[in-house]
This record gives sequence, structure tokens and C-alpha cells, in this order.
Amino acid sequence: MSPIVNRTDIRMKRQQHCAALRHGLFGTPVNAIVTLATVALLLWTIPPLVRWALLDAIWTGTAKDCAASSGACWAFIGTKLRFILFALYPPELDWRPAVTVVTIVALLAITGMPRFWTLHLVYLWIAVVVFVWMLMAGLVVGPKVPTGRWGGLALTLLISVVGFACAFPIAVLLALARRSKMAGVRILAILYIEAVRGVPMIAILYVAMLLVPMMLPAGFSPEALVRAQIGLTLFISAYLAEVVRAGFHAVPYEQAEAASALGLGYWPIVWLIVLPQALRAVIPALVNLAIGILLNSTLVAVIGIFDLLNAAKNAANDPVWLGFYDESYLFAGLIYFIICYAASRYSLWLERHLRKAT
Repeated sequence: MSPIVNRTDIRMKRQQHCAALRHGLFGTPVNAIVTLATVALLLWTIPPLVRWALLDAIWTGTAKDCAASSGACWAFIGTKLRFILFALYPPELDWRPAVTVVTIVALLAITGMPRFWTLHLVYLWIAVVVFVWMLMAGLVVGPKVPTGRWGGLALTLLISVVGFACAFPIAVLLALARRSKMAGVRILAILYIEAVRGVPMIAILYVAMLLVPMMLPAGFSPEALVRAQIGLTLFISAYLAEVVRAGFHAVPYEQAEAASALGLGYWPIVWLIVLPQALRAVIPALVNLAIGILLNSTLVAVIGIFDLLNAAKNAANDPVWLGFYDESYLFAGLIYFIICYAASRYSLWLERHLRKAT
């Protein structure tokens, strides 16, 4: 293609984009009013925010220095960063939650690459989950640390990732059971899914913390984090089952019939033909559910578990740095935003990648 023609095409596309942008912003009286109102709102809120967060902020110093200033106290974040990220974990063992965070992020990065989508990835997930859990507990390298002292970013990522990973096989079985021709199996799956989806997650956590110990034999009671993790997994599996079932409905039934006519059994058809196409069809829903799980994991704070948000809140309860909740919540929110934004961008990339592959 001639360079002149190429530059002409680029110029035309830019002109079309600018025209579409002008029409979207000022094409109608309503659009113009909304645009002007939005600009006025930004001009009213952004300058004071920039002044508070950057220009008048205290970056180093003590609580007294922050109290004498009208800006943000980022010195508080610098002082409390370790507690926000690792909470009550012993300071001399901070390398363990740090390794846990890096390992989980690396696992998610590998999982996000389609070329690694083989059965070996399942084994890797099992190995990594067992490893990080044993590492945090001190079973790999001593001393041991009880789960009551786990917290911060490492715990938030751990309970979210473990909950989603453990819920996935349960959800697939529930989705298949709800589509089953056996009435008993189908009814049990429907009852479980609708019952769990009909109550808030906080109720599930309270059941795991208060009722489960009373229903277990005397002397046998898993730790609070283990019970919360099981409750969270069962809660996620009900929602994930409906997402997977929607993916099953997107796969033409004729494909399963054709595979059956070729002699394939039920499970090979599900594993090799139906499930891969079903998951591809519901990628946006899966990512959206994963983001929701990460955000809803903050509810474990109500049962005394120090996740990232709870650690940020308690960091501002320190008598020396009392009251710096704005900075603490803003910092924690920034971490959540980075994780969720990266997940949403990955979802868009994966959709385009798989569309090209087909």
C-alpha cells in the first residue's frame, strides 16, 4: 500500500473519530447540557482534591506534622504500610506473605496466557495453593503462625483465589446436575443453588463462624479462617454454577450429539467439546464474578479476619496516628482498583484474542 494512501486513511479515521466525539458531546441539546455539567463538576471537585492529595500533602514526618497541615498525610501510609499489607503477621516473617503475594500474582499471570491452558495448569494450581497455605502457616519453614494472625493483601488474595479455584469444579458439577435428565439430581442442584443465592454472603459467614462449630463433634472445630474459606467457596460455587450453565446453553446441542454418534462418552464430550466452548462464551461473566468475589471478600472483616480493608481501617485506629481514615481507605481502594482494572482489561484482551483464534 502506498504511504500516501495509508496517511489518507489514517487522516480520515481521525476526522471520523473527532466528528463522532463532537456529536457525542454536543450533538444534541441534552448532550451539550450533560457535557457542560460534567465539566463544571470536575472543575469544582478536581482542584481541591489535587490540592489536598498532592500540593498540601505531608509526605514525611510525624502525626503532629500532619495535624498541623490541611493536606493528606501520606507519612501515615509510609509508617503503616507494613501493617496494611501484612496486618498481624509477625514482622520478622514478612517475607512469607510477600512471597505469597508474588506467587499468586505469577500464577494468575500464567493462567491468563492461553498457551498454558492444559491439564498441567490444574496441577500447578493445586501445588501453588498448597504451597502458599503451608508457607503462611509455617509448615514449609518454621516457626508456625496461626491463621488468626494472617491478614492484609496476602490474605485477601489468598481467600479470593482459593475460593474461586475450589468453587470452579463444584460449579461445573452443579451446572451439569441442573441440566441432568435425572430429576432427583436436578432438583437437589436447583435447591442448593437457589438456597445459597437467596441469602447474603455475610449470613453464610456467620453460619460458618457460629453454627458450624456447634454442629461439629466436641473437640473438633476448624480454625476461623478455614471455616470462612469453606463458606466463601460454597457461596461462590452457586453463583459460578449459573455462569457455567449459561455457557453450556450457548453451545449448540448438535455438537454433543455428533460427538456421541462418533462414540465419545458423556465425560469426554463435556471435557473436550462442551466445557471449553462454554467457558469461552462466558469470559466476561467469569471475570466480572472474580472481581465481585475479590471485593466481597472484605466482608470477612465482620467475623474478625484482617483482610486488606480491615487492616487499613485498624491502621487508622492507632492512638499515635488516630483518625487518618481518608488516606488509609484511599490507599486500600487504590490497590483494589489496580487489581480490578487489570482484570477488566485482561478480559477485553482475552475476548479479542480468542475471537482471532476462531
